[in-house]
Amino acid sequence: MKAFKMISAFLLLLFFSLFTQTVMAFQIVEDSESKVIQSIRMNAQEQSDFKFDGKLDESFWNSIPAASGFTQQAPIEGAAATEKTEVRIAFDDKNLYIGVILFDSEPDQIKAFQKRRDQRITADERFVWIFDTFNDQRNAYFMEINPNGMRTDGLVSTGQGGGINLSWDGIWDAQTYIGEFGWSAEIKIPFSSLNFDENSQQWGVNFMRVIRRKNETVLWTGHRRNQGISRPQNAGVLSGLTGVSQGLGLEVVPFGILPVSKDATVSQSEVEINPDAGLDINYSITPSLKASLTFNTDFAEAEVDQRQVNLTRFAIAFPERRDFFLEGANIYSFAPSSGINPYFSRRIGLDQGNPIPITFGARLLGNVGSNNLALMHVQTGESGATPVENFTVARAKRNIGQESTFGLIYTRRATVDTVGSDMQDRHTLGADLELATSSFLGDKNLQFQAFYVFHNPSTVSDDSTTISDRSSRGIRLNFPNRPWFGHVSYREFGDAFDPAVGFARRVGFRRLQPSIGYAPQFANSKVIDQVEWGIRFEHLMDLDFTLLTQDLVFNLGEVQFSSGEEIALNVGRNYELLEQPFDIKRDGSIIIPAGDYTNWVAEVGAETAEFRKISAGFEVEYGGFWSGTYTEIEGGLRLRPIPGIELTPSFERTMVRLPEGDFNTNLFLFEGIWDLSTELFLTLNVQYDNLSNEVGMNNRLRWIITPGSDLFLVYNHNWEENPLGRYETINQAGIMKVSYTYRF
Repeated sequence: MKAFKMISAFLLLLFFSLFTQTVMAFQIVEDSESKVIQSIRMNAQEQSDFKFDGKLDESFWNSIPAASGFTQQAPIEGAAATEKTEVRIAFDDKNLYIGVILFDSEPDQIKAFQKRRDQRITADERFVWIFDTFNDQRNAYFMEINPNGMRTDGLVSTGQGGGINLSWDGIWDAQTYIGEFGWSAEIKIPFSSLNFDENSQQWGVNFMRVIRRKNETVLWTGHRRNQGISRPQNAGVLSGLTGVSQGLGLEVVPFGILPVSKDATVSQSEVEINPDAGLDINYSITPSLKASLTFNTDFAEAEVDQRQVNLTRFAIAFPERRDFFLEGANIYSFAPSSGINPYFSRRIGLDQGNPIPITFGARLLGNVGSNNLALMHVQTGESGATPVENFTVARAKRNIGQESTFGLIYTRRATVDTVGSDMQDRHTLGADLELATSSFLGDKNLQFQAFYVFHNPSTVSDDSTTISDRSSRGIRLNFPNRPWFGHVSYREFGDAFDPAVGFARRVGFRRLQPSIGYAPQFANSKVIDQVEWGIRFEHLMDLDFTLLTQDLVFNLGEVQFSSGEEIALNVGRNYELLEQPFDIKRDGSIIIPAGDYTNWVAEVGAETAEFRKISAGFEVEYGGFWSGTYTEIEGGLRLRPIPGIELTPSFERTMVRLPEGDFNTNLFLFEGIWDLSTELFLTLNVQYDNLSNEVGMNNRLRWIITPGSDLFLVYNHNWEENPLGRYETINQAGIMKVSYTYRF
């Protein structure tokens, strides 16, 4: 234990030493010239002649200067791209147009399997771009296409925990063409789909191309491995945008829904048909600030949650899948790398995964000067024993300097008609600071993050907890570069920390966590692109400094091959102090006694390149587990026999052997995708696990009538194993939902 305390003291001393240097580093201002691409306004004749077909055969495209000269990020950082790319940008009063020619010396080798809207492009060639419409180097729109004209979009945010969030679903279109030269695309983006500064003629912009069969990634600017498409700090400049606007800025989206359901667990159950309708209204107060209203909101079309087997002592969080709560996720995000969630949207309108009706919601999202703002209020209806509740979430982030931000978050949860209860409105308040520079030691990235969150007691009579008990705080220093990278963080969570609209997986601890890694490229090798090694350490104590958990993980080698295949090997040591007996299966059958447990674990995994028609991945983990051992085997296949069809069976099997009892868990998943076009998709999702002994099936058809207008047909069927070993229907439901977007 003394050794542990000495290690902790040393790491804390190192942390604060680095922090002092960090504060000094953030005073550095990088002064470098950016690449510029000039946009050209189309005249009336050019607009009339324009045929939106992806071919770029209109004469006006030739008069527009092209962005070219792309540089490799991988496999050889700094090398010239092996294939030429040219990008041109035009605009009129309503739309922005991108014309791109992606030359290819082997056009018959172009990979183009995927067609589904909003699916991340992993198997195909792709062209990617970002628009930093406020040119603030912190946030940007992310869009990508493949040679089939498949479209995916999202939002880019910088800082620790930043990256690409695919929650934003914009209204835009793309047409592509494959020819002997390679492939080309024409992209049309309405200005009404974007928030921007109407007083500025310049946006940040960057372009990226992936040549899949070569595993080659090239960028127009920001090609270094510690830069890339997700960093608007390293983007170029789009100039010449004059006289553009969003029009009136009003968007009305009515929708109708026809649900049909039957619950077989209810005696003499009958088919229930409950037609309903709702309305979403969006209005751009300014080109950078949008207000939204939603009435009688329904999320029947949302994708189902993927089942997970949880053998830990702590709750797990499922990702948000509902569109209304996904929009603006980049602004609501709070100290994202620090494991703190003062706002977790699934606390609104869901109870144990079951939907609670939403009566109405109002939202304000956007930018005002150097401030990013998000304000939301939602009222949920009564459902069974759940009363009417009101939820309020407010978030503000202010830009500081070139890359840094300071933010505040506030949430309120008010339960209506709590007669006889001393429950009061529950308020949560938090602040987070993100300091960042791209100029540390000349050209390195360095990031510092700090946060503090607290909330009031949930009841009037609660006088047993202090603010310290109901709060969390932490700091984190990150060095996200290549080939060397690392971080160190420290955080504390009070014993009673439980934000009413948030999520806390574990409370009552102090945690110190450093890591370091090394990932060189092998530019002269025709076999290996990159190898990564690293060490991760976690030292978690209770608030009285008693050691509860300690993890030491050695990454012995994560190898990325030139062919696209990957293998990885990890070995780790884990210590756990179990203060209370643990019901591992949550059914009373196997109880782990309280005590100290130290175990070693080894893990090996491999996966083939995703661009292949048949790709696979597996992972095997074996080691000590509490008082015994466990073996976990995960595997999956991805079959793409023809473009538009994708079959993905996968499984996870865990074999636990304990003196207290042995058991196995099995989880089977199957997803079948049939994309008839880039506007019509059919999905079959089947899931089974042997802990619940339930089989669930979700069928989902989506037809994009026009960009922004959709028809959904959803059918769900669930079965449960009876004592005779046969599966009987629990419930089944069919839903039709149609929405249409009107813009003014």
